[in-house]
Amino acid sequence: MFFLPFSIILLLIFFILLLPIFLFIIHIEIIRIALSKLGLSPFSAFFIILLSLIGSGINIPIYTRQASFIPPSRDFFFLFQTFVLPQLQIEQIIAINLGGAIIPLLLCLYLLPKAPLLPTLFATIISTFICFKLSKVIPGLGVTIPALIPPIVSVLLAFLFSPGNKIPVVYISGVLGVLIGADLMNLPNLPPYPGVMSIGGAGVYDGIFLVGIISVLLA
Repeated sequence: MFFLPFSIILLLIFFILLLPIFLFIIHIEIIRIALSKLGLSPFSAFFIILLSLIGSGINIPIYTRQASFIPPSRDFFFLFQTFVLPQLQIEQIIAINLGGAIIPLLLCLYLLPKAPLLPTLFATIISTFICFKLSKVIPGLGVTIPALIPPIVSVLLAFLFSPGNKIPVVYISGVLGVLIGADLMNLPNLPPYPGVMSIGGAGVYDGIFLVGIISVLLA
């Protein structure tokens, strides 16, 4: 038999253990609602969510280039002589993420026939320019951009250029604005660090996918 204080503690522990599951379900449901607003069936929305989650860990190499790695301490003393460690030449791999870039691009192609051409083009160009100006290349981290500004910009542009058909304009300009303006246009500015530099590398939670989802929800 449990007394009242002990029962409250058990319920609190049970709630804490189930909270991550509830938050995950809510997150998935939000994404499903956004995808349904794009005209996708429940099965197609579920399939895209599942593929995006799986694809978040899949990076497809595009090309490689030489990268330089300088050890933190380059000088050491051995047998009364100072030696300098040479600079190591290794590779930097430029890749594209399946869940964070390729799937959003396929959704853009799906929406393109439903989108008005000129409003979508103007909105995408302006969104790309703004994303490029807002993005920053941080050594050791990659390209960063404020998460909420690109979707708000794409929604405002859709209301401005295509108030009667906002959804495809919002999604396409939001996704392509981040993809082109933040990721692709900053590739020449990436420092030559070794490892994998992935476009859309955080998968379904990456800025490219997230911007598309938030944009549609705001619209």
